[in-house]
Amino acid sequence: MSKSKLKPLQIEATIPVLGSAKVASPLPRCNFTPDNAAVRVDLTEDELGFVPETPIYHEFEKAGPRAKIFFEPTKTKCAIVTCGGLCPGLNDVIRAIVMEAHHNYKVAAVLGIRFGLQGFIPSYGHDIMELDPQRVADIHQFGGTILGSSRGPQPADEVVDALERMNISILFMIGGDGTMRAAQHIVDEIKARKLKISLIGIPKTIDNDINFVSRSFGFDTAVEKATEAIQCAHVEAQGAVNGIGLVKVMGRDAGFIAAQATLALKEVNFVLVPENPFTLEGPGGLIPGLEQRLKERQHAVILCAEGAGQDLTQSTGQQDASGNKQLADICSVLSEKIKAHFKASHTEITLKFIDPSYMIRSVPANANDRIYCGFLGQHAVHAAMSGRTGMVVSNLKSHYVHLPVALVCGKGKRLNTQSDYWRAVLESTGQADFMEAPHFCP
Repeated sequence: MSKSKLKPLQIEATIPVLGSAKVASPLPRCNFTPDNAAVRVDLTEDELGFVPETPIYHEFEKAGPRAKIFFEPTKTKCAIVTCGGLCPGLNDVIRAIVMEAHHNYKVAAVLGIRFGLQGFIPSYGHDIMELDPQRVADIHQFGGTILGSSRGPQPADEVVDALERMNISILFMIGGDGTMRAAQHIVDEIKARKLKISLIGIPKTIDNDINFVSRSFGFDTAVEKATEAIQCAHVEAQGAVNGIGLVKVMGRDAGFIAAQATLALKEVNFVLVPENPFTLEGPGGLIPGLEQRLKERQHAVILCAEGAGQDLTQSTGQQDASGNKQLADICSVLSEKIKAHFKASHTEITLKFIDPSYMIRSVPANANDRIYCGFLGQHAVHAAMSGRTGMVVSNLKSHYVHLPVALVCGKGKRLNTQSDYWRAVLESTGQADFMEAPHFCP
């Protein structure tokens, strides 16, 4: 369908600015992005949350350096904070921001806030870390974040108090859904005080489940590491008669890591994700399907996202510091039920459980994610220096764009189990041959 037949989507995507940009950019040899530059992005069910009757698009503000900037670089102090769980690429984003700010804009200083938003609150006693090119030169070779992190909200007014005390003009916040919601509260407090402080978010989630972000940084690395665990499980399963390899990967509400790793390595026979309910017993159940698979092939690999099958467990109903529901251990339930079933049928099995979750999230980023993090950090600095605020940098359908923080704080992105992508995942596993319940066949 031609672009002329596409229907524009009526959403609020205007990016707030602190004032007129009147300072000439110090960037050398630069193709500047016009202030009114926009990119048209075709939107699908993945972003919209519903199936559109006709194709829909929206024009988003294009990321990139501007010829005129708002802040005078030599008088500008920046701060960086990392929040929430670890993710491959955090150090790469920090490094990219520091290098761009120091070498190209020559800002006065970049400060690192230690241990998440706690670092702004004096009662925690966390020191501030000065970040310069020498200090961050090699941090991309290591996993985690040089700044440390923490979960849980902190009072927005106390955070802004700290920004004023330290004379911070720009705050870069790297984090997931909870961090972006906190960022919105901080932006509101800054606006209420009529301060000229820019806040730029860089969305982070290893699960790849932030809306209007096509691929989150660290996801590519997570999939790569998950495939290593799957390969080990496959070897273990093949090493014994009726061998079963059970692998757990991250994916609280979305099964993107599990699905992508399944496609990347054709060794998974059953993939379980939060978006696709399943049963254990009875027709179409996992255990009868597994039993049939073992009769035919004598080995099997099960890949399970951590949020899958929660309806089959006893949830505590409690929440973590970020307000996320604490998940029950589905893999313990699977292991127990599988062993009990085959013991009752006098069938000997060997089940090996591999949980690489924390190894996956704490490793250094791979080459693709490093490149991606570099672009995110650079675009974040360009946006901040131009006086934009209350926004995040996103890669949306291969375009780097500016999005309002509020737009990414809504409903999270989920795996579409009616899509061609999910059909390809099921075809890769062949699990529909053993689990014939309708919900496994889109």
